Amino acid sequence: MKSLNIIKTMTLAFLGAALLVPLTATAQEKLLFAEADTVGSLLNRTNIRFAELVEQRAGGAIEINHVQGTQLGNDTQVIEQMIEGTVDIYGDVLGWYAKWEDDFNILNWGFTFDDANHMQKFLESNLFTDIAKRLRRSNNIHILAAAPTEARVLFAKPVVKSPADLRGVKMRVPGIQTYVLLWETLGASPAQVAWAEVFLGLKTGTIEAAEGPPNPAYAQNFHQGANHVMLTNHVQSTMQISMSAKRFDALSPRLQKILTEAAEDAVAWARSEAARGTTEVLDKMRAEGATIHKVNVAPFAAKAEAGVKTMEADGIWSKGLWKKIRALN
Repeated sequence: MKSLNIIKTMTLAFLGAALLVPLTATAQEKLLFAEADTVGSLLNRTNIRFAELVEQRAGGAIEINHVQGTQLGNDTQVIEQMIEGTVDIYGDVLGWYAKWEDDFNILNWGFTFDDANHMQKFLESNLFTDIAKRLRRSNNIHILAAAPTEARVLFAKPVVKSPADLRGVKMRVPGIQTYVLLWETLGASPAQVAWAEVFLGLKTGTIEAAEGPPNPAYAQNFHQGANHVMLTNHVQSTMQISMSAKRFDALSPRLQKILTEAAEDAVAWARSEAARGTTEVLDKMRAEGATIHKVNVAPFAAKAEAGVKTMEADGIWSKGLWKKIRALN
């Protein structure tokens, strides 16, 4: 009888343990989080912060596998993987979504936003909400949060004080249609060079200029390849964190709230860090031999504005969108 009781006790213990295993396994959501930016950059640090906030607040209910740098490809490739559902989360700038939603092209058109506050007004407007909803419906992309970060500046071997100084200059621009059209409008000769290869391109003369936010550009040594830095502030950069819409919708409301609030807190931190860090990084560039130039942006802005009608006539973004955004400020 005693041995029978022992067997029954062991059997119950075994069954209890067997029942607990699947419950534990299904309780934790495992999410693949990818990016396509330089390790150590503001965008990368913001993504790290987001992942940490989520895991802290979820209390073990979410495990994030954060694949840093460009291990899963460039931005376009990572976004495609999110659309397909093989990547769950992606964090980078909003402008990359222009390939999938035309109205996001406006983010990459120079001198549309006056400053970070102007960009924030847009991100809080119905204009942005409507564009984000269309992106979600058509491409399985749910934007958790977005915020302005740094304004993009120009790095060049020659000093550039006006659009005339850009004429024929071989310039690296992102592989986004609006960026290419903008710099063609301003007189440059755009070239397609991977972000990680810009420094080498500048040093070897393959390109003569590039542009980007100061912190990521400093991490890639742009200022050492082209030591003239023009504060054109032509595009207001952003930080966004997005998810596969299907993956997000499959989560419980509690976990959706955790992810959304962590993203909001992370991008808000990125905005604050960008404001502080831009001054610091420009000082570092100056100390390392770069010359920082303040420029009169009016001639550049006038030329960019003259191109708006052409952009809208060609359907690059919705007619009237540029004026609506300008009116927000």
